Amino acid sequence: MIFFIMDWIARIFDVKTPAVFGYYSTRMMLAAMTSLILTISLGPRFIKKLYELKIGDSIRSKAEKCDLLGELHKNKKNTPTMGGALILFSMVASMLLWMDLTHVFTLILFLTTIVLGLLGACDDYLKLRNKNAKGLSSRKKLLAQVIFGGCLALYLLVPAFNQALQFGEWFRPPVVKEYISAKPLENASFSEHPIQASTIIPLQEYASRFYMPFFKDPLITLSGGLAILAVLFIIFVVAGASNAVNLTDGLDGLAAGCLIMTAACLALIAFVSNNIDIARYLHILYIEGSGEIAIYLCAFIGACLGFLWYNGYPAQVIMGDTGSLALGGIIGVSAVLLKREFLLGLVGGVFVAETLSVILQVASYRLRNKKRIFLIAPLHHHFEYKGWPETKVVIRFWIIGLLLAILGLASLKFQ
Repeated sequence: MIFFIMDWIARIFDVKTPAVFGYYSTRMMLAAMTSLILTISLGPRFIKKLYELKIGDSIRSKAEKCDLLGELHKNKKNTPTMGGALILFSMVASMLLWMDLTHVFTLILFLTTIVLGLLGACDDYLKLRNKNAKGLSSRKKLLAQVIFGGCLALYLLVPAFNQALQFGEWFRPPVVKEYISAKPLENASFSEHPIQASTIIPLQEYASRFYMPFFKDPLITLSGGLAILAVLFIIFVVAGASNAVNLTDGLDGLAAGCLIMTAACLALIAFVSNNIDIARYLHILYIEGSGEIAIYLCAFIGACLGFLWYNGYPAQVIMGDTGSLALGGIIGVSAVLLKREFLLGLVGGVFVAETLSVILQVASYRLRNKKRIFLIAPLHHHFEYKGWPETKVVIRFWIIGLLLAILGLASLKFQ
């Protein structure tokens, strides 16, 4: 919206508007500040309203199955949930103010926020309406995530879909360029850089490439009939990230803190991918407009920081499925758009470990005559059962998340 405002001022008053608001770096900082201030300032009224509406977490399902867990978390009973609505509102407000509303990445991220946010809100509402209900079934939630991920995959891989979404100059498919190093001249000195030439990659080829951390060349390009595997992988990343964050959201501040570090890593990658000179230097794809992803992820970081103001131990509000499903989906979609799906698995290692702990626990219980690997799953509850205080579990998981984020950023240089 800032572009429309500046253009209107320039035309009406015939004045030159500051160019600084067009810089991605400026808008990234302003987006983070906007969402942070909005979340902190609206927090008290929002939490008060949740208390009035009696939107509280009864920790019903946990206590019924695990007496010890119910005892450990008894102080969380009736803590307002659906706090993710505050996070998403602040992010969307920041998006409308600082992002280019005509760019297709803005539209995709907006739809991700709304669709998965409504899915989570529906789940939370059903749980709250009937204290004995379990919300939406896992199958229904997964089906909705698969449909959304499939729509994203079709947009990226099928020309008819991305052309149909374009509306004049609005929502044009992004331009993606790759720089190829040519062989240097025989007499060139060691300090001279190789000659580099750029080539534009079609959107379908860009979407069907998959890169591994620490390697500059794509691991594989799924073309032709194998494109169906690319569709399935994109669906897996979006749905997997959404559900992984949902599983991690079990302790005060755990999910929000880990999300901040994962989003910060992806935001920096999005920013450098939008700079043609830095992208060439790092031997990564130049993705036109990926700075819009960076801006939204900065709004994401600001909103999560503001939420931590109230979600830190002891939590005054819980994000619920409204926040966790949407926020996980956003980082999954961002990784797909940046072609950093495997990197997400690295920098989001905490979410991966939490998900694997649940999968392994269920498999062991069913296949090994009800024997368990962990005391309880997800993993953060296992350490609680071992006697770790909740705050110690959260802080140690944050430290691991930070180390993984640094390792992920280092992979750009060591490739």
